[in-house]
Amino acid sequence: MFVVGNLINALAIVIDTVLNIYMWIVIISTLISWVNPDPYNPIIRFLYGITEPLFAFVRRHLPIPQMGIDFSPLIVILAIVFLRAFVVNTLFDIAKYR
Repeated sequence: MFVVGNLINALAIVIDTVLNIYMWIVIISTLISWVNPDPYNPIIRFLYGITEPLFAFVRRHLPIPQMGIDFSPLIVILAIVFLRAFVVNTLFDIAKYR
């Protein structure tokens, strides 16, 4: 049964790493959006391409008034922190007791 525990532990590590990388991508994308970047730059296109669908989903489904401040990156980061604290820690606990 230790093989199943190791598999779950490895899965938890991969999920935690992916969520951590995506959180930094969201932060970088948000910071870059403040300086009016070149929209034809491939790095900027990658950052917006990977973050904007999730931001648009949050903007569509949360009743946030239009005050000129976009709170969708903050909500995405809070969701990532929640997933890391709940899902990843739960997987680590499951792996520990297998």
